[in-house]
Amino acid sequence: FPFRLFPLREHGMNRRAKPLTCQEIQAFKKSKEVMQRFVRAYRLMLRFYGIVLINEETGELKRAENWAERFQNLNRFSHNNLRITRILKCLGEMGYEHYQVHLVKFFLTETLVKETLPSVKRSALDYFLFTIRSKRKRRKLVHYAWQHFKPQSSFVWGPHDKLLKYK
Repeated sequence: FPFRLFPLREHGMNRRAKPLTCQEIQAFKKSKEVMQRFVRAYRLMLRFYGIVLINEETGELKRAENWAERFQNLNRFSHNNLRITRILKCLGEMGYEHYQVHLVKFFLTETLVKETLPSVKRSALDYFLFTIRSKRKRRKLVHYAWQHFKPQSSFVWGPHDKLLKYK
């Protein structure tokens, strides 16, 4: 059957690729080799997008040396946003929620603060943010997005009264 680099428990664009089962996910997580390959695949995709994983323990990221060229690709081809959403969901499935948080924050920073990825902004807010499983971590990222969104009054991804009180 067709193999997916970042498999999910849901169908993707390739209808012939079978969704993962919970048993398969558990088997993957128990295999050190599978998990090492998964992190290698994640690093590979990050490099393709112009990002480097600088700390495998924490999930901390930075721009790669070729970031400007790679970001042009991200801005030009929106199908990358679907792949990034898939990667984020898969990170959550495989127990790498800390990687999810860093990747989403990276895209929020690049889209809202540094404004280098205008074509990714909508996906970062509509989809990337909501792949985060932890409510607390997701709220923190929504607050971060709200702080940097311009104009703040047009921010629709969280209630303004709660965002004002967020600590």
